[in-house]
Amino acid sequence: MIRNQNIFLQFIRLSQQLMRSGLGVFLLITLGCASISSSHWDQRYGIAKPREITDSRSKATLTYYKDTRPILEQRCVVCHGCYDAPCQLKLEAYEGLLRGANPEKVYATRMRGGVFTRLFEDAQTTAQWRTKGFHPVLNERSDTPTANINAGVMAQFLQLKQTHPLPTTAILPDSFDFNLDNKQYCSPIESFADFAESKPLWGMPYGLPGLNPDEYKITMDWLAQGAAMGTAPVLPPSVENQITVWDSFFNGGSLKQQLVSRYIYEHLFLAQLFFPEAPGVYFRLVRSSTPPGEPLAQISTPRPYDDPKVSRVYYRLWRDPSSVIAKTHMPYALSPARMSEWQGLFFATDAQNNYEVTQLPAYAPEVAANPFVTFAELPINARYRFMLGEAQFTIMNFIKGPVCRGQVALNVIQDHFWVFFFSPETQNSEHDAKFLADNSRHLQLPAEDGNTLRPLSRWLKYSDLQKEYLVSKAAFVKGKMTEEKDLGMHILWNGGQDKNPNAALTIFRHSDSASVHQGLIGDPPKTAWVIGYPLLERIHYLLVAGFDVYGNASHQLLSRLYMDFLRTEGELNFISLLPKENQKAELNSWYRDAESHVQVYLDSYISQLDSHESIHYTSNDPKMELYQKLKSYLGPVSESPHNIRAQKLPAHKHQLYEKLQSTKGKPISFLPPTMIIHIPDLGLFTLVHNSAYSNLSSLFGEDKRRIPAEDDLTIARGIIGAYPNSFMRVEEQQLDDFIKRVQALDSEEDYRVLRDIYGVRRSNPDFWAFSDRVHQLYRQSEPDEAALLDYNRLENR
Repeated sequence: MIRNQNIFLQFIRLSQQLMRSGLGVFLLITLGCASISSSHWDQRYGIAKPREITDSRSKATLTYYKDTRPILEQRCVVCHGCYDAPCQLKLEAYEGLLRGANPEKVYATRMRGGVFTRLFEDAQTTAQWRTKGFHPVLNERSDTPTANINAGVMAQFLQLKQTHPLPTTAILPDSFDFNLDNKQYCSPIESFADFAESKPLWGMPYGLPGLNPDEYKITMDWLAQGAAMGTAPVLPPSVENQITVWDSFFNGGSLKQQLVSRYIYEHLFLAQLFFPEAPGVYFRLVRSSTPPGEPLAQISTPRPYDDPKVSRVYYRLWRDPSSVIAKTHMPYALSPARMSEWQGLFFATDAQNNYEVTQLPAYAPEVAANPFVTFAELPINARYRFMLGEAQFTIMNFIKGPVCRGQVALNVIQDHFWVFFFSPETQNSEHDAKFLADNSRHLQLPAEDGNTLRPLSRWLKYSDLQKEYLVSKAAFVKGKMTEEKDLGMHILWNGGQDKNPNAALTIFRHSDSASVHQGLIGDPPKTAWVIGYPLLERIHYLLVAGFDVYGNASHQLLSRLYMDFLRTEGELNFISLLPKENQKAELNSWYRDAESHVQVYLDSYISQLDSHESIHYTSNDPKMELYQKLKSYLGPVSESPHNIRAQKLPAHKHQLYEKLQSTKGKPISFLPPTMIIHIPDLGLFTLVHNSAYSNLSSLFGEDKRRIPAEDDLTIARGIIGAYPNSFMRVEEQQLDDFIKRVQALDSEEDYRVLRDIYGVRRSNPDFWAFSDRVHQLYRQSEPDEAALLDYNRLENR
C-alpha cells in the first residue's frame, strides 16, 4: 500500500512539474486583443490568403534555395528547429516558414492527447495549417514590397533587432527570459505593434546579436520580393536509380518480404537515409497507400505501427528538404553493401534463415505495440543483428527522438555511462526463440495502453510483469550458462570480424538533453549497461516507436517509469559479470538511499544470478578490473577519436588536459553541463560536467539525490552534445591559466571572471563569427555527425 501511495504521489508531482515546464522558448507572440484590427490590415494591404508552396514569385531575383537558406540556417534554425522550436516555428524547411507559428506548446502537460502538428505529415497545405491554429510569419496579403515588409512578422522582428540592438553589457538584463519553462510570446502581425512596444529588445535573433549588414540586406530584400522559394537542387541520376532499386526491395510481394519491410520501417522511420554518392541529401522511409511509380500518398499515424487502414502498405523513400540539425541528426547510409547485408540477414537460404512467414500480423494495439508478438516469425538473430550493426543509431533514436526533451524524460539515466552488448551468437538458438515466445506476455509495453487516465494501475501491472520476466530470465540465463559452459568475456560482442565500432558506446546526459558516441570516452564511469536483444528491442518500442510526444501526462509517466525497469535490467546485466561476492555491494552503491521496494525489486533478480567463473579477477577493485578487461577484449573498438588520450599531442598538453579532467569537488558545481572550447591551431574541445546522484529510482527530488562532491569532468576532443551551454576561446599559451582558474572556482563571481577573460557570451558582438567558425571546424572534424547546433540553452552568465 505504501508503495502504491509513493507512485501515486510521484504521478501528482509529475503533473505539477510538467504544468510548469514545456517548450523552453522565448520568441514571438502574445495572444490577445490586436492593437490594429484585421479589417484595417485588409484595407491597407489587401485580404490575407494562405500562401501555398505552389504560389509563384516570378519577379523575384532572390530565392530561399539560392540566396537565403544559409543565412536562415546559421542565424535562425540554431534556435528554431524540431519540436521545441519557439512557437512551433520550425525554420529548418521552407515549408515550416510558410506554415508559420502556433502558441500551443508541443512539450506540455495534457490530461488528454494533444493535436498532432508534425510538419509534412499532419497537414499538406498552408490553408490546412491555418485551421490548426498556425498564423503566418510571412506576408499573405498583397505582393508588394511595402506589404511584404510591413505585414510580415518575420520582417518586423528583424527590423526590431536593428532598431533596438542588444545592450552593450556582458550579462543581458533580466528583461530577457532564457528559462526553458518561460512564457511564450507568439504575436501575429495584427498585435505586433503592442508586442514591440512592450518588448523592444526582443527582436530576432532573440537574445543574440543581430544580422550583419550584408545578411540583413539580403534577407530583407528577399522578404520584400515576396520570400520566393526557388528550386531545390536536382537529384543526380545515380540517386534516382538507387531509389528505384530500393523501392523494389522494400515492396516485394511475398509475406516474408512484407513483414521484413514492416520491421525495417518501424526501426528506421526517424532515420535520415542517404546515399554515399549524394552527401547532404536525405530521405525518410514512409508508409504510402500508393506503390512505386505512382505519386507518393503518405500514411500519417501517431505511431509507426498504428493501423494504416489500407489493404496494402507500400514503403517509399521521401526526400526530406529540411536543414540538418544536430539534435535530430541520425544519418543512416543506404548502399549496395547495406542491401547485401539485409539480404543475408533475412532472406539468405541457409539453416538460420530457413523460416516461413505464414501470415501478416494485425495492427491491433495489443499486437502491434509488442514486437515480440508482431515479428515472432522473423529470426531473433536477424532482428538483433539488424539493430546491433548500427547500435549507436538504435540508441540515438531514444536520445534524439521526440522523447529526448526535458528532465522528466532523461532523469532516468546517469550523466555518464558506457554501454556494451551481448554477442549475437549467444542469442541465436531455438531456446532463445522459445524463451521469448513463452514470455511475450511479460514483455508488454505501455504504448499499447495509449493515453490512459489510470497510470497507477497500469504501472503496477507492468511492474509485476517485469518482476515475473526477471525471475524467468534469471533461471533461463543460469541454465544457459551451464549448457554453454560459461563463455566468459566471449558472451559480449566485440564488433565481429569487421570490428564494428558500435560494439562499445558512451552516453552523456546533459541535464535535459543527451548524446551517444561510439567508443569509450572519459574515465571509467560509475555504472554501465550490457544490452541484449530483448532489452534493445524494448527500449526502441518504449521510447521511440511507442512514444507519443503529443501524449498525455499519464503516457509520459508510464514511459518514464517503465524505462526505470529497462535501465535497471541493463545495469544488472553488467553487474552479473562481476564476482558473486561483489555484486550486491556494487549494486547498492548505485542505489544508495533508494526506496525499500526498489531494493526488494533488485534483490529478487540478483540473488538468483551466478557469476561468470571463467572471468578471473585478481584485484581488490573488480569493477575497474572488468573495465580494463573489456577494453582489452574489445581492442580498437573501445577507442574513440573524442578521447584526449588518443590524440597525438605533446606530453605537456596531455598533462594539462589530464589535470583539467581530474578536477573534483566544489569548482565543478559552477560549470554548465557542456562547455565548448576553441583552442586555435588545436581545434574544438568539449568540457562535460557529469553530475552525480545517490540513485535514479525516483521521478522527483533529484536535487535531494545530488552528490556534488562526486561530480566529475570529461574533456573530449570535438563536439559533445547538441545544445552547448557555454563557449570559450583559449589560446594555447593560456591553457595553464585557464585550467588553474577552473580548478580555483569558488563562487559565481569567479566563474564570471573566467567568462570575462575567455568566454564568448551570447551578447558578444563577435558571437556569430565565432559560431560560424565552430560549425566550420565541426564539419571538418566530424563530417558524418556534424549538423547545426541549438542555442536555446546558451547561458547568460
